[in-house]
Amino acid sequence: MDKIMSLTEAVTLVKDGDTVAFGGNVLHRTPMSFVREIARKKIKNLNLVKTAGAHEVDLLCAMGLVQSVAAGFISYETKFGLATHYRKAVESGIVKTNEHACYTVICALRGAMMNVPFMPVKGLVAGDLLEENDYFVVVEDPFGGDPVTLVKSIIPDVAIIHVQECDKYGNARIYGPKFEDVLISRAAKKVILTTEQIVSESRMKLNNEYIDIPGFLVEGVVLALNGASPTSCYKKYDIDEKMLKSFISMKSKEEIEGYLKKYEIKDHIGDRMVKR
Repeated sequence: MDKIMSLTEAVTLVKDGDTVAFGGNVLHRTPMSFVREIARKKIKNLNLVKTAGAHEVDLLCAMGLVQSVAAGFISYETKFGLATHYRKAVESGIVKTNEHACYTVICALRGAMMNVPFMPVKGLVAGDLLEENDYFVVVEDPFGGDPVTLVKSIIPDVAIIHVQECDKYGNARIYGPKFEDVLISRAAKKVILTTEQIVSESRMKLNNEYIDIPGFLVEGVVLALNGASPTSCYKKYDIDEKMLKSFISMKSKEEIEGYLKKYEIKDHIGDRMVKR
C-alpha cells in the first residue's frame, strides 16, 4: 500500500503526551522538518528519547512542548555550545530529565525491540544516575548473587527517522552512519520516515539486501527535501552553521516562531512535488 503522506497529514500521527524517538545523532540527519511541524502544531507534553541529541530537543523545549527527556547527551557539541533552551527548561523544573549513558538508552530500546520490560546493563554499578533516573533499578543476579543494574525498556509511541531514500511503501536505505535508527524503527509502535528522495520500487529491489528499514514497519512516508537542515545529511548537505548560530542566539518565543515561519515553505515543498 502506498504510504506517502504530506507533512501536515503525517504530523497528526503524533499525539499530545506521546513518547517520541528521533533518528539521527546530535547535528547529523535529524528529522528537523518534522520537528518544526510538531512545533508549529504545538503538540505538547512530549516525552523525547534520544541517545545524543541537540537541535530537535532544544527547539521543542524552547516552544514549551516537552515534559521529559530520556537521553545520554543533549548539546550542540564543542563548536556551538550548550543547548540553552533545554538546559533552562530542566533547571526551572518544566522538563524532567532522565539522564542516561548513550549505551543505556540503546539497552532500553533493545528491551522494547525484544518485547521485554527491562534489560540488564553492564558497567553501570554506581553513581548518581542510579539514584536520580526513574529508569534504573539494582537487583540481585538470581544466578550469581551479585548486584546487577536493570534499565526499564523504552517503547516509543512514534519514531521519526530521516533517510536519504525510500520507496512509496516505506522501504528505506540509510547512507553513511546509521546511528540508532534501525534499532528505534524496531522498538517503536509507529514509524514515520522523512526522506530526501522517493525512488521506484524496482530500484529498491535491485539492492534489497541493503534495505535498512522494511516498509511493513512504516506508517507514513514524507518527501522532505533538505529535511534534516540545519543539521547535516550524509552525501547531501553539511551543517548550516549560520542558521544554527542564529537559532542558538534567540531568546524569545517570538524569535523562535520567526525561525519556524522562515522554514515553513521549505518544509512543505515536498508535498507539492508528490503526485497524489
